[in-house]
Amino acid sequence: MSAEQIRKQQPLQQPERQKQAKVKVHKKKKWISTGEKFLYSFATTAVLAASVFLVQTSAQTDTINRDIRGLEQEIQQQESHNENLAYQVKELSNPDRILSIAKENGLNIQNAQVKQAGKINNE
Repeated sequence: MSAEQIRKQQPLQQPERQKQAKVKVHKKKKWISTGEKFLYSFATTAVLAASVFLVQTSAQTDTINRDIRGLEQEIQQQESHNENLAYQVKELSNPDRILSIAKENGLNIQNAQVKQAGKINNE
């Protein structure tokens, strides 16, 4: 028998296909889900906004405090200046001084009793 005859006698055998096992390919699980990303970004934004607000508020407070200190110093200087002027008014309104200036300018005092204008109104 020839090789051809043997082939004809044997039923055609199809090569057996190996059963292919279906393998489920698992997609790589995301490290952070979409909801978590939203929450994290919202929390980060809130923290950044709070820190900016805090820094801005503290800067404004510092500016206001500096302005207040400057105004207090100006008030103290003005009060000191007012006290000096009040002392000068008392000194310049001394009746003896006024009489001496009147005599220097040639004014005669007819009545020996000299009264201050403010005291006349009070009597």
